[in-house]
Order: sequence, then C-alpha cells, then structure tokens
Amino acid sequence: MEEQIEFRHWDELIPDALGLIFSNLSLQEVLTVIPSVCKSWRKAVTGPYCWQEVDIEEWSSRCQPHHLDRMLRMLITRSSGSLRKLCVSGLHNDSIFSFITENAGSLQTLRVRRSEMSDSVVERTAGRLSTITFLDLSYCGKIGARALEAIGRHCKLLVTLCRNMHPLDATGKLLQDDEANAIATTMPRLKRLEMAYHLISTGSVMNILAGCPQLELLDLRGCWDVKLDSQLMKEKFPKLKVLGPFVMDYYEMDDWDDDCSDYSDNSEYLAWEFEMGDYDDYDIYDGMWHDDEGRFEELELRFYEGNGEEAGILGWPQSP
Repeated sequence: MEEQIEFRHWDELIPDALGLIFSNLSLQEVLTVIPSVCKSWRKAVTGPYCWQEVDIEEWSSRCQPHHLDRMLRMLITRSSGSLRKLCVSGLHNDSIFSFITENAGSLQTLRVRRSEMSDSVVERTAGRLSTITFLDLSYCGKIGARALEAIGRHCKLLVTLCRNMHPLDATGKLLQDDEANAIATTMPRLKRLEMAYHLISTGSVMNILAGCPQLELLDLRGCWDVKLDSQLMKEKFPKLKVLGPFVMDYYEMDDWDDDCSDYSDNSEYLAWEFEMGDYDDYDIYDGMWHDDEGRFEELELRFYEGNGEEAGILGWPQSP
C-alpha cells in the first residue's frame, strides 16, 4: 500500500499568522521570494500583516538616501496605520520624518539614529508621537533642546530615551546643559536614559534625577564633567544604576564603526531586487536593487508564479 503524502494547506492560515511567520525571514526574502510563491502569500506581504514592526536599520545605513525614502514610504504605507515599531538609520531630511509621524498612530518604538531632521520639524510633529514609549535619537546632530522639550510635552508615555552622541562631537566644546534640563523638566516618567558623551554638568544630572524619579538606569559614560558622590547616590537613589561617567575600557563604538565599513551600492548586501507589488510608484523604484554578480541565484528557496499549473513540472505540491 503506497504511503500517502499529506501536504499542508498554507493558504488556510489567516494573514496575521502568515505575517508572524514571515517576520522571521529577511527583508530580502519577504520582498522578493514570498510574493512569488502564491496569491495568498503575496496578499499577506502587500498588506499590513508583515509591517507592524519594521527594522531596516542595518540596511538603511548602507543605502542611498533616495532609496531609503522610497523604501520607508512603501513599507509604512503597507502598514496601513498599524505600525508599532520602526528602526531605521540615517533619515536625510525633514520630509521623511514628517511622513513617519503622519503614520504613527500605533507607534510605540521609534529608533532613528544618525538622522538629520531639524528641531523645527520635531516641534511641529511631536504631537503625533503621543503613543511612543521608546525613542532613540542618538547621533542626531541637528536637533537639540527644542526638539527634546517638544517630545517631553507630547510623549507622556515615554519611558526610554536614548540620546547618545559620538565622542568626537564633544571634543573642544563648552558645556551644554540645555538638553539635560529639557529632559528633567518634561519627562517625569522616564525609566531609562542614555546620554553618553554629552557635554553636561553635575548640576544638570542632579536636575534629571530630581525631575525623573522613576529612573532605573542612567548612562553617563563619557560625560567627563559629571562628578557624582557614589555614597550619596546609593543612599538617595538605591534602585538607580548609573553607568559612567568614566569608561573603564575603550569606548565601544556601538555600531558606529560598522556603519563606516567598506560598503557601497554594488556590495553583496545590496545585490537583490524586491517585488514592488501593486505599489503606485513602481517605476521610480526600478533599479534600486540590482544583481550584478548573480548572487540572487544562490537563494536556496525555489519559487514559482501563477496558481500552480506548472507545479508538477517543478516538483512542487499544488500551490495554496
């Protein structure tokens, strides 16, 4: 008696479940491979189910600015207002930051390190970020106290703020306590604050401790002008962990060095094309990704188009 082979009907999974499964794949696979497998999978990746959490931080640090803007607009549009988490690096203008905030109704986590938005756009749009609980503005050199004050006034749920700077930004400059004071006066619910390599004084740190009584972790590594009495800190803030200001080992560049590595648009990392689906601006994305070295052929996943008429020829089970 021949053993019967039972194929799973993956098309019967609800789109939310498919989106959860596809979230374990790389961005490349979700945009190129999955849409070509079958109609139900294509529908899942062109809808909001796969884009409630978008993490393109690594990719964005190596791409051209206009490619980044277009990718963000496509993925955020697909999220249809359900975006909960966005991690990206190197926003190059106010326009794309404003677009993000226009679609931030459900956003809780926003990481936009090394971005170039201005104080003015943050002041205008901070009211749209009222659901944010985690915000990373590290290495954003064009914003300052004005932006942080606007965020503090509007983002009442914020519990984590990362505002680290590069050590070279502090070289040869005077103390700048305005950002620390803005945080102290507008963000009382903070539990974690990172301000590595900021030009701040001991007095401004004490203002933060007084204005943010729920703080559990304060990162002051590289804040050389801060002098804290360890015994006093233990007595007054027994639950608070303070890192720094002295760096016990060499400065770990976070992933700064990685972003300065020898990558280009022709690197292997960028050598792929993604399926744009029915996105209205398909033509303007043409050529964003290319495969000069034929790397795409190395993908182990085989896929097919259509509804499965050729499935037998390719040795696949019937398409869902």
